[in-house]
Amino acid sequence: MSETKPTPTQGRSSEELARIVEAVLLASDQPLSFERLQAVFDEADVPSRGELRAALEHIDVQRDTSAVELVEVASGWRLQVRERYAPWVARLWREKPQRYSRALLETLAIICYRQPITRGEIEEIRGVSLSANIVRTLLERGWVRELGHREVPGRPVLLGTTRQFLDDYNLKSLDQLPALPEIKDLDALHAALARLDPTFTPPSDDDEAAGDSDGVTPAGQEPGAAGEEGAQMERQPIAEQSETASTSDQPQRLPT
Repeated sequence: MSETKPTPTQGRSSEELARIVEAVLLASDQPLSFERLQAVFDEADVPSRGELRAALEHIDVQRDTSAVELVEVASGWRLQVRERYAPWVARLWREKPQRYSRALLETLAIICYRQPITRGEIEEIRGVSLSANIVRTLLERGWVRELGHREVPGRPVLLGTTRQFLDDYNLKSLDQLPALPEIKDLDALHAALARLDPTFTPPSDDDEAAGDSDGVTPAGQEPGAAGEEGAQMERQPIAEQSETASTSDQPQRLPT
């Protein structure tokens, strides 16, 4: 039995539906799911999922040679500038983007590839104490969330990535992450970061001091101009920090 193609809602052509969906995606500042796309239509005129999928396929074909592409991520679909044109588009904004520190990026890669994972396990891999501010920054950025507690003494919090992380990295699911051997050292960490972000290059020793104590260098500020004390704390072996670490720096607790 041949598959029946979805027919457009009465009184509206499939091309018109595709143009409506394209206009909605262009106007939206975030990805749109099937439910959100259906919500823009009158109740008596809501297209089916099959019709919407056909419209999205039409848009994808039409945009094949365009500077803008249709991408499906965890939260739905969005139209975005192709990566090859990003350098020119970025010049529209005078303010430089925040630069994340080596410590923060390493922490994110570990969580991404080893989740669910505790702070203590992250510290084991990196070999240094994990600043509470780095975890707080990842939580506030929406890339990481608390998944629960590991049922061991102290019940440490388990960390994992979020749907926002998938959206920001153009991923539909974690299954799309490139395969990577088990992360056990910094070389493996840098390989993980290179898979997450093709523009990533392993930092030099001078870069290690870059960024504030929360793992972020403010826009327009030179790396290393702030947060030197926090960066040095980040480089100290865990054993040397045990006497000075605050309660909030222990693996069993996260900042609230």
